[in-house]
Amino acid sequence: MRTAWDIIRRPLLTEKAMRLMEENKYTFEVDRKANKYEIKKAVEMVFKVEVDRVRTLQMPAKPKRMGRHVGQRPAWKKAVVTLKEGHRIPFFEGA
Repeated sequence: MRTAWDIIRRPLLTEKAMRLMEENKYTFEVDRKANKYEIKKAVEMVFKVEVDRVRTLQMPAKPKRMGRHVGQRPAWKKAVVTLKEGHRIPFFEGA
């Protein structure tokens, strides 16, 4: 059984994510096997807010080189969570 913290890996604090916060949308890196329903329940449980919509994206693996050695960054999953009107996550307000 996965906990809410197993589903939500970390918040993403990029420039685009900061612009989305003005529209009451928050961005997280989530477990690749998690579905939208699990992500919604995890965000509601951890941050005590009401979620309106969850959108997910599969971010592809990127090839990287270190000299003549070729490797890959791992693929990961991103979730953009829209909160209901009047709800905010205070954790992000200081960022």
